Amino acid sequence: MVSRVIPVDPFDLVIFGGTGDLARRKILPGLYHRFCAGQMPATARIIGAARTEQDAAAYRGQVAEAIAEFLPEGSWDAESVAQFCERLDYVAIDARGEGGWKELAGLVREGVVRAFYLSVAPSLFGDIAERLHAHGVADGESRIVVEKPFGRDLASARALNAVLAAHFDESQIYRIDHYLGKETVQNLMAVRFGNILFEPLWNAQYIDHIQITVSETVAVGGRGAYYDKSGAMRDMVQNHLMQLLCLIAMEPPSKFEPDAVRDEKLKVIRALEPVPPSAIVRGQYRGDANGPSYREDAENPESRTESFIAMRVQIANWRWSGTPIYLRTGKRLRARESEIAVVFKDPPHSIFGEQEGRRGNVLVIRLQPDEGMHLRVTIKEPGPGGMRLMEVPLDMSFADALGPDEADVPDAYERLIMDVIRGNQTLFMRGDEVEAAWAWTDPIIEGWEERRDVPELYDPGSSGPEGALALMHRDGRRWREIK
Repeated sequence: MVSRVIPVDPFDLVIFGGTGDLARRKILPGLYHRFCAGQMPATARIIGAARTEQDAAAYRGQVAEAIAEFLPEGSWDAESVAQFCERLDYVAIDARGEGGWKELAGLVREGVVRAFYLSVAPSLFGDIAERLHAHGVADGESRIVVEKPFGRDLASARALNAVLAAHFDESQIYRIDHYLGKETVQNLMAVRFGNILFEPLWNAQYIDHIQITVSETVAVGGRGAYYDKSGAMRDMVQNHLMQLLCLIAMEPPSKFEPDAVRDEKLKVIRALEPVPPSAIVRGQYRGDANGPSYREDAENPESRTESFIAMRVQIANWRWSGTPIYLRTGKRLRARESEIAVVFKDPPHSIFGEQEGRRGNVLVIRLQPDEGMHLRVTIKEPGPGGMRLMEVPLDMSFADALGPDEADVPDAYERLIMDVIRGNQTLFMRGDEVEAAWAWTDPIIEGWEERRDVPELYDPGSSGPEGALALMHRDGRRWREIK
């Protein structure tokens, strides 16, 4: 199988926060990969913009060091890194003042795609957007990329959207969620809407429940002060898990086009029912020999912020009425793992006996660490001795199915940045999506804050608090094991 790499149009990409951690770890190494893949046209340019006073040569040296530090050994070479860095420029800029804007205006070119990646705090979005227009750096065709958090509640999300809308049309705004750039997430749409095998079964009549899990082994660490004002609900559920929920549950769009897809996602969010306290479990990790407790990491001995959350969610529409969707995410868990598990109902009647026939099919979409899908099916156990049944997976990992070259799929940031240059907003959140998600999330958070709920403690390296297990057991179900 030969990979098809389609070059994008010539562009100038300005990265505000171009010396920051995200730029060094993800954005610039991802762009280097696209350069090596032949997707970046010869005239494309990348301009770093940050407060640091330095020249372009010093910036190129920093980028070369970042590529060597954050890409695996053997995935880069000095010659190609040097060629990539020739495309880089730099301007020292004051996001809230006038310094550097005249120089930036002189660097960006006419007749190419202009994209501006705001890898900075949301508090700077308005200042940068205003100056991009005031100094003629951006025009009506330019594109602006913003990172989460998209507010911390409905009111701040609306204010942020208003700030961006004052200077850019919605068609120019790209709210990036790297989960949507994962190959398996996009394959979810291909599996659902490209195969007649699944779509007729994709409803409450045949699906018992769905589990969406994003578990992490890391603690909040140095992000403790930030995380304590956010928590797992704001940091993960309101955006990442919400987007996965929308893709798994949405109706078929009329076309695979940005607004058609996002219209259907919005309908799912607006159909979410309020979540009662009995359907929510929040937790905090304890300390152990390998690390401090959450409260120690957060430097807040009275913290009620959750490092883990599990929820049972219901969608009030014809397709999903009566089929719960279970969400869970947390820090310092047993393994780093992200997956969606679609658990189908048992056959209505088993000809093999009550126990042998109760082996429901499960479609598992793995997002990390090994992207792929497998479908668990029931077969006869080989050998004599009667009809004994067993479960086997029909497995499709990208590495096994496509070969080592094809399995080296682009990183989520690589794919999404190239989509910005193409002008394809399909995998980016729209402003009304963000506001609808907060409108559902806010009452849940307000509820536990008013009740002054205290999160349940759980052991590091476990699958979370006992209450999360009980949440499923009360419904006669079990979480898939975090491995």
